[in-house]
Amino acid sequence: MTDAWEVLRGIPDPEIPVISIVELGIVREVNVSGDTVEVAITPTYSGCPALHAIEEDIGARLRESGFREVTVRQQLSPAWTTDWIAEPARERLRQYGIAPPNAVRGTDTHRINLFSRTIACPQCGSENSERISEFGSTACKAMYRCIECREPFDYFKPL
Repeated sequence: MTDAWEVLRGIPDPEIPVISIVELGIVREVNVSGDTVEVAITPTYSGCPALHAIEEDIGARLRESGFREVTVRQQLSPAWTTDWIAEPARERLRQYGIAPPNAVRGTDTHRINLFSRTIACPQCGSENSERISEFGSTACKAMYRCIECREPFDYFKPL
């Protein structure tokens, strides 16, 4: 039987296939007992359309790897934050053409900074960009345009 965490690291996010659900930070806990596994996930957004697909992928992949019984439960607290996205995944987002989210929480975890001063273009790196739309290809992204290279791009909104 394969390690459950290793299996989960191989499951891509359905909306952003260059990062795994573990790298996205939605897998919160994994409990294994023999051939039974329980996985706790925290959705990125309430009503996220990809959540059902993620739950099904987790169940299917873990059963394929030898787990007989798989339970996936949602853990809503603490709420997911983009700060949970692993650093290597942020770079892959950039390479994929999505500007990764700026940090939400500083050293004071009670202060939330939702408004970024600059959004760097994932194509050319310029911070001279403008928001075109609050919503991009999915609700978790906004649409921006680089003033320098004129390319549009998604920005993964910080939460």
